[in-house]
Amino acid sequence: MAAPRYSRIGERPNGPSATLIIVGSLLVGALLIGAWVLTAPAAIAGGDEGTAMNTADTKTPVDASDVPDTSTEEDIEKEAPADELPAEQDAEPATSEDTKEEPAPTTEGESSESVEENVEETTSETAEQKIPESVEEKTPKTDDSKLPDAINPDAELNTDNVELNSTKFETQADESQEEKVARGEEETSGTTPSEVQESVGDASKDELPEWKLCSFEGAQDYIPCLDNKAAIKKLTTTKHYEHRERHCPTEEELPKCLLPLPSNYKVPIKWPESRDAVWFSNVPHTELASYKSDQNWVKVSDNKQKLIFPGGGTQFKSEHGALHYIEYIEKIVPDISWGKHVRTLLDVGCGVASFGGYLFDRNVLAMSLAPKDEHEAQIQFALERGIPAINSVMGTQRLVFPSNVYDVVHCARCRVPWEIEGGMLLLELNRLLRPGGFFIWSATPVYWDNEEDTKIWNDTSDLLSRMQWTMLTRSIDPETKVGVAIFQKPKDNDLYALRSPDALPPFCEDDDKPDAAWYVPMKACMHKIPSGEGVRGTSWPADWPLRVESTPTWLSSTEAGVYGKPAAEDFRSDTDHWKRVVHKSYMQGLGIDWTSVRKVMDMKAGYGGFAAALITLPLWTMNIVPVTEPDTLPIIFDRGLIGMYHDWCEPHSTYPRSYDVMHSDHLLSTLTKRYVSFKSLLEYLQF
Repeated sequence: MAAPRYSRIGERPNGPSATLIIVGSLLVGALLIGAWVLTAPAAIAGGDEGTAMNTADTKTPVDASDVPDTSTEEDIEKEAPADELPAEQDAEPATSEDTKEEPAPTTEGESSESVEENVEETTSETAEQKIPESVEEKTPKTDDSKLPDAINPDAELNTDNVELNSTKFETQADESQEEKVARGEEETSGTTPSEVQESVGDASKDELPEWKLCSFEGAQDYIPCLDNKAAIKKLTTTKHYEHRERHCPTEEELPKCLLPLPSNYKVPIKWPESRDAVWFSNVPHTELASYKSDQNWVKVSDNKQKLIFPGGGTQFKSEHGALHYIEYIEKIVPDISWGKHVRTLLDVGCGVASFGGYLFDRNVLAMSLAPKDEHEAQIQFALERGIPAINSVMGTQRLVFPSNVYDVVHCARCRVPWEIEGGMLLLELNRLLRPGGFFIWSATPVYWDNEEDTKIWNDTSDLLSRMQWTMLTRSIDPETKVGVAIFQKPKDNDLYALRSPDALPPFCEDDDKPDAAWYVPMKACMHKIPSGEGVRGTSWPADWPLRVESTPTWLSSTEAGVYGKPAAEDFRSDTDHWKRVVHKSYMQGLGIDWTSVRKVMDMKAGYGGFAAALITLPLWTMNIVPVTEPDTLPIIFDRGLIGMYHDWCEPHSTYPRSYDVMHSDHLLSTLTKRYVSFKSLLEYLQF
């Protein structure tokens, strides 16, 4: 079936170990060349906002063998049968649904604050960082005279953060592999690189490559695993958005050059001003300004110097804007309680992420998600604005998050056909949403009564009813005339007992691993609610902001954590450890202008202690848990932070220049053991 809009069916060992900080385009030795392309120069001390960077004049031509296949999307789609061409998710070409009349918004204001005592206060207050006195009082003031030897001015980067071999935490790689083996599925061809053999010999003796700037078309925005045209051409179908998923090139196929800056690239505008405007030369794309001109997503300034974001969206494009929409949601369902009961949110089909951007005013941290499609810049716009966002798609693979971690999942005209394929995509949301969490659906099927919308509503609401989700409200805002339906996932398994044994969708097999998420195909089945004493997901985390320092109740007081102590004690020790390290070392002497830092990536996040130590600054951290490390990502989400799984033996799916600071603690030493050469490590990490 196919509707017109949807064409697809503890105690750490003694001895210091250095922590690596990768900052902007500041290359700290040859090892950091790989991270250069992922960072923006905003955090370099002395770099003024709007300062032009030297970009195009230094390009060096590359060999033809260094250039990836650049065949166009149109070429690919022409080769596919017409009935297999998908309708695009979210910010795709306008349809009859998109062109229906609704009023347009105006810009709302925002503010921000920095409360870190070592950082000069240069930005206005933002509600994201408002930590009540109760939390500040719980955080002990640091007495430098009592700091351990590992944190002193003479050894300020010694973090002593080494995990033991024996821990109760399974790795994501093991979980995912076990799940695929249990299903009898082989590794997905053309999606993940083949296993690399362990390095032979001393990687440090490898001859370093001579790096030159790439000169192929589109090099400045190249994402290897999403722009692998050769692999995409080999797909037999694109009906399930396979062409928007990751298809990573081999080491030999990667361009052997550095991705250049766009012409006339400038130091990015600081937050919170960046939420409303960014330099056009940094993201020189105007497609969305044309396609979504009636919806007030983005406009080009009169002098052509900036892109302006009025705060509009497909469902909140009136003069009221995103803030009114956010307030209306809480008004009709007060239990949502933004910034207290609800802290983490997944925004599916986010567009330019204005919804997530304005949620910072309510202390909510949104992970905005959309595919890289012909509106290629939507996620790039979001990141340039300073809003958390990732390139991803509701396709055939599970999203790279653990189960039961998001307080809210939001879809505002996200164009995802929840009702088809046995509800597989909606069941993926069921996997991600906490027991008792909320699904906010704002789309024309909620409040229009034409034949097509009515059918979509009936099919989707029937599916949600069979999943035992409770509809809390189906309301139309009298001011904007936009409708919202809000559903709640069951808090326990009691409602499931009411289902008949042959009810659809079926329950997943008992041995199905809901946390397995690395290249694991989706399945149209429903996981039961976690139950039992000491089991994760049986209770809601503490209200924000107490959540960030509260020890998750399910952490064991006897079984070993990542660093050897009992897990609960290990967590608290790690939290205190990173407070000391950040206060004593990171806030001074590293050449980082923290007032210019908005976007941080922790490449090996552990318990999320580094991100928690930065929580009073007007920034956010993308916490990466490598798939070969203990799976601590559920802990990170339980403390009100966000993150994702990744294998650093593959390029990341984000855009070049996405982050202001990249932080690595005891990561590179483990990666070199998995690589054939030090040179190949650099080639992967630059993306």
